[in-house]
Amino acid sequence: MATSTQTREGGSAPLSRSAFRRSRGDGPFRYASTGAGILLLVIMAAIAVFLIARAIPALQANTASFLTELTWNANASEPKFGIGALAFGTVISSFLALIIATPIAIGVALFISHYAPRRLASFLGYVIDLLAAVPSVVYGLWGIIFLVPFMRGPSQFLNDYLGWIPIFGGDQVVGRSMLVGSLVLAIMILPIIAAISREVFLQAPKMQEEAALALGATRWEMIRMSVLPFGRPGVISAAMLGLGRAMGETIAVALIFPATFTISYEILSANGNSIAANIANGFGEANDIGRGALIASGLVLFIITLLVNMAARWVISRRKEYARVAA
Repeated sequence: MATSTQTREGGSAPLSRSAFRRSRGDGPFRYASTGAGILLLVIMAAIAVFLIARAIPALQANTASFLTELTWNANASEPKFGIGALAFGTVISSFLALIIATPIAIGVALFISHYAPRRLASFLGYVIDLLAAVPSVVYGLWGIIFLVPFMRGPSQFLNDYLGWIPIFGGDQVVGRSMLVGSLVLAIMILPIIAAISREVFLQAPKMQEEAALALGATRWEMIRMSVLPFGRPGVISAAMLGLGRAMGETIAVALIFPATFTISYEILSANGNSIAANIANGFGEANDIGRGALIASGLVLFIITLLVNMAARWVISRRKEYARVAA
């Protein structure tokens, strides 16, 4: 089958069957992709509207400042609750987990993509993908059974010798602390960041890598000049995806965090809680106002996650040469 198209001189030129099929398929695909994007925005807007509608009665009944209050007593006859300590614990533990996991994940991804033999790389890639699929409750049980007792010694060591640093200070060192919770979160998000970073590094232009090696660069110099700049948007996206999971993690942190409502930078003491953990611990016994308060805290977590992702997109868009890769 052949059809014709108008040429510059006004005549017609035959259009091949494959080109005709592509032209017929472009329209439906464009409409389908546009509809999918609009549907995603509608879903996000519907979630926001639901959270706001369910949170308003509880916020109206609250007798304290929702943004600054450090206590959480939403089931009382005079509800008094605030998101200050929960938001602080969520952000600090998640970013601490990101700081721990990201360098290790990048190193693992580079080893698999550019250093390990092919068979070993395939095996390690399979293991990383398998770890990314492990349920969070498994990590939480492992953390409470093994990591909490194991970290008492290292935590005491950090407190004794680095206690002059505020985050390692404190008069009492416990096993269930923000440091241990952050370590569990870091172990959870590490496979996600490593798997995505590995796939991005494998897509680096081979011609640039070979050119760098041909000019006398070492393997690390080649990676630093050719692979890391190309993979930077993907690594940032992977880190933000891991950060999103860390912020929204529920069961693992609910098992490990001591569930206190204080703001403290001492990550070795019995301080630490998160929005998701508080929702998991309190939703079952909450009354109507209490459930509305928990939903209001979920709205704050929704906003924090949205702001973090917007910040990540802004960081990528600052470098025009990386913007197309990240799109």
